Amino acid sequence: MGKPTSRVLALLELLQAGGVLTGVQVAERLGVDRRTVRRYVAHLVELGVPVQAERGRDGGYRLRPGYKLPPMMFSADEALALAVGLRAAGELGLAGITPAVASTQAKLERVLPATLRRRLSDIAETVSLDMTRPFAAGTTAALLGLSAAARAQQRVRLRYRGRDGDETARDVDVYGLAWRGGSWYAVGHCHLRRDLRSFRLDRVQDVEALPASFGRPPGFDVLGHLVRSIALLPRAHAVEVRLETDLAQARRAVFVELGELVDAGNKGVLLRGQADDLDWFARELARLPFALRIVKPAALRRALVTHASALIDRAG
Repeated sequence: MGKPTSRVLALLELLQAGGVLTGVQVAERLGVDRRTVRRYVAHLVELGVPVQAERGRDGGYRLRPGYKLPPMMFSADEALALAVGLRAAGELGLAGITPAVASTQAKLERVLPATLRRRLSDIAETVSLDMTRPFAAGTTAALLGLSAAARAQQRVRLRYRGRDGDETARDVDVYGLAWRGGSWYAVGHCHLRRDLRSFRLDRVQDVEALPASFGRPPGFDVLGHLVRSIALLPRAHAVEVRLETDLAQARRAVFVELGELVDAGNKGVLLRGQADDLDWFARELARLPFALRIVKPAALRRALVTHASALIDRAG
């Protein structure tokens, strides 16, 4: 073994096998001297592992009789991360995951020390997450299959049901997966459309791994692409607004769901988006800290005037 930490863990594994191990035996198996063995034992004791040293010619090291080491040990921060993660996992819309969350929490509570077990229970009982948007239930099988393909950079064939209900077969190079707005998505290059596409996991009917590999674009931002593609989905109204500011200021003030920001040079920044509710879009524009001009549609200008008039009346 290469690193001291690995050898300390190897010593722990040897002791868990039971019985007494002499210092000579441990040193031979780990490939270290007896002084180093004593240092490793001291390190385990500092971590709370009850290693007993027996003196004499037949002495050696063993774990305290009856002691069972949990299969995993966690720090307080690690237990907190697990607790919050489990709390969130139960809300993420994956079909059939609720029983798995419950059984995982039960297993952790069995092996954690009392103080960390209380922390896990505290989070489960008192922490709430804002998951108010409607959920589209994803499938655990699709998430596991597509994440494995993305990591291995292996092409897959999807049987995919579109918004219109029609099913198509798509060969896809999956770059990554993300959760956004109540749904799970896979993002990658679709060979049928010959372009980047996002696929909602609740519409994936089947995943088949293909004997082909691909190269993921370096630095590809899966979530960033997903947010932009959702903002630009065709809706009732195509919107264009010219913002009298620079691109850096616009990015700080405009949240990504409004649409795509394009640098227009000395003409400011062009915001392109899609909207079903122009009144909502007008309210979002009204909060921006710089001047703007609505290019289209005219109905958005009227909605913005109506919103401004309502604010004036309320202030008066």
